[in-house]
Amino acid sequence: MKSFKVTLDRIEENIAVLLVRDEETVKIYIPLFLLPAESKEGDILDITIAKDVKETEDTKERVSSLLEKLKNKNWG
Repeated sequence: MKSFKVTLDRIEENIAVLLVRDEETVKIYIPLFLLPAESKEGDILDITIAKDVKETEDTKERVSSLLEKLKNKNWG
């Protein structure tokens, strides 16, 4: 799991522009509805990113199954 801080730099229409803290040279554009409701320009936010291993494996299995069905359909 990776966690880092960002500054809510500005809001453009329904998009929040976040600057990754310290150097604030990396921008992240994210839909406004994903931020806490009370967020405003200048707020410091904590972002956490975690890999969902189970969901990844489930998706791989589902896609593999669909591909196998398509192959069988085309040959049958």
